[in-house]
Amino acid sequence: MNFVGRALALTAMVLLGANSSMAQMHAGGPDDLSESPAIYSPYVERTAVDSNLAEGVYWGDTHLHTSYSTDAGMMGNTLGPDAAYRFARGEEVIASHGMRVRLIRPLDFLVVADHAENLGLAPFIAESNPELLKSEWGKMVHDMVKAGDSRGAFQKWLSDGVTAGTDPINNPRMTRSVWDRQIEFADQFNEPGRFTALIGFEWTSIATIETPGNLHRVVIFKDGEDKASQVLPFSAYDSADPENLWDYLANYEAKTGGSVLAIAHNGNVSNGQMFPLTRLNGKKLNKDVIEMRARYEPLYEVTQIKGDGEAHPFLSPNDEFADYGNWDKSDIAGFKPKEDWMLQYEYARTALQTGMQLEQKFGTNPYKFGMIGSTDAHNSLATTREENFFGKASHLEPEKDRWEHEIIKSLSGDPKLTSYSYESIGAGLAAVWARENTREGIFNAMQKKETYATTGTRIVVRFFGGWAFGEEDVYRPDVVSIGYRDGVPMGGDLASMPNGKKAPTFMVGAMKDPWSGNLDRVQIIKGWIDKNGERQERIYDVAVSDGRTIDADGRCRTPVGDTVDVEDASYLNNIGDAELRAFWTDPDFDPKLHAFYYVRVLEIPTPTWPAYDAKFFGSEIPDTVAKKGQERAYTSPIWYTP
Repeated sequence: MNFVGRALALTAMVLLGANSSMAQMHAGGPDDLSESPAIYSPYVERTAVDSNLAEGVYWGDTHLHTSYSTDAGMMGNTLGPDAAYRFARGEEVIASHGMRVRLIRPLDFLVVADHAENLGLAPFIAESNPELLKSEWGKMVHDMVKAGDSRGAFQKWLSDGVTAGTDPINNPRMTRSVWDRQIEFADQFNEPGRFTALIGFEWTSIATIETPGNLHRVVIFKDGEDKASQVLPFSAYDSADPENLWDYLANYEAKTGGSVLAIAHNGNVSNGQMFPLTRLNGKKLNKDVIEMRARYEPLYEVTQIKGDGEAHPFLSPNDEFADYGNWDKSDIAGFKPKEDWMLQYEYARTALQTGMQLEQKFGTNPYKFGMIGSTDAHNSLATTREENFFGKASHLEPEKDRWEHEIIKSLSGDPKLTSYSYESIGAGLAAVWARENTREGIFNAMQKKETYATTGTRIVVRFFGGWAFGEEDVYRPDVVSIGYRDGVPMGGDLASMPNGKKAPTFMVGAMKDPWSGNLDRVQIIKGWIDKNGERQERIYDVAVSDGRTIDADGRCRTPVGDTVDVEDASYLNNIGDAELRAFWTDPDFDPKLHAFYYVRVLEIPTPTWPAYDAKFFGSEIPDTVAKKGQERAYTSPIWYTP
């Protein structure tokens, strides 16, 4: 027998022997479990906790406008929802001003949130829709646009419609037609497991008390055409009061058996009205109103192109990172300067504290929100990277002097109250920890608040709170399973303090976006209500890069450094770390006081879009315009209630 033959014979003997052994092991038959073999695979008997944990982070934009939004379409946006979805899925498109554009990576989900007020007016004008031309007002603005006066038509819509609070067309057949188109586009591009297209719209309330305040909400449906088509979008023409919006959401769920939620627009131009202590009608808050907001607004858009709303230096003077993307000069229309008293009702950190104060009085926290970021772009392009930023609207797409273009012209005529393009930031993104990339998976995670915001980059962040974590747990390979088993994730509520415990423990881990800057630090931000009922806050640096030291008071006062070459619009990742982890115990915990904890992660300094514009176009942009900044992430809080 040759070598090959002997080898084959030996192999056969081994296999026969193995089969004989296996046969002996199972000689008792399939029903004989008295000597069942040990289970080697650790995933055969996964616990309910493990089988339900959110293993994937999905990235999306919950606030994108297309040409179907009147303010976008009448100001030059030619791209409809189909282009917005194709772009979000990673395809190259041609922007309204003719430039080719593509994302570095596709998004995982998108909400086309066009304004409900005269939804689809611009495409109706473009196609000379017969229903539109039946309206005297509709024919007037149609003829203005066709004659080349789109800006005049837009101003006419603002004055006769949005400002007046009255629908100048009032044709439900038109609304039904365009709403059906929106739903059809969403269902067409929705591909479970690959890309989620959530049906939605924006309710665009401009509530005027002294001057106009932005109270906008994005409404998001969990459902598809079968349920979402049973209603029409609720517009500010129906009511400018959010209480009536919440009634609409409740009626939708009762009528269809579906699910829906609303996300409040970044409150920095709300004129002090986004997180109020009174109702819009001037009456006192009551338990019913508070419970409705808590039920239907689980999330808050903390960052977007029109500024960042996490914190403000006036409210948090000891926070050296609070002065980021603050829009604080005026109201939404540029009528009057911002007043300091308004800020506490506009920024997330203070609102979270105010919510706990209200909870002590009413038993429910109306401002118990998770955090997300989104763009609010009006050009159908969800761009958030500084080197690929296509601006707030189509007239702010890349060109040499776009930095000085107006975003919101002051209606009082005061240039100091006008908002300019250079004040905008390339933000933001919504990060969702979910079991799967489907409508149900993304929506359920939003309801649970297992979400976080970034200012445009894809920093990956995990955050768990509990009472029994050990210092080594954060470094274990099964840290996520431990986090769910022994605690709660971001957006959750700590269980009651067990006997023998003195303070909650937290685990946090952050990884850099591989296409962005390294990480500077990880911070846990605590807010609480003291024994006198006053708001308090404190920042703790829990992990810092490059071997820097955290002082005894929980702060690292050594800056990470700066490698940005402004002239070249470049930087180096030779400072900072790619990953940071921390185990942390609250050193100042008082079990009698309400508290929340959320994580802020900071990148090293990187160039901003004006720096990239200056290099690409040779633009002469003043030094007063920020050419570098620190991208960041904000997690949803974890709450403690005595």
